[in-house]
Amino acid sequence: MLKRSYVGTYHKMSEKHPERYFRAFAGRHNVRAQDTIEQMAGVVSGMVGTRVRYRELIADNGFDSGTRA
Repeated sequence: MLKRSYVGTYHKMSEKHPERYFRAFAGRHNVRAQDTIEQMAGVVSGMVGTRVRYRELIADNGFDSGTRA
């Protein structure tokens, strides 16, 4: 599932945040047996307190040149 999403959805994954991708894939895999309403309720309850600002995401991109990819 991770490999397919990389090829079909993301096309490129940031080396800075691999744990976010892995948690997202694991979460989708773990709730696959639930119906849609139960899945969405879990997503909404899991969003509480997880705000990430754009500035924080791009603050240290890991490139020596300072470019953003």
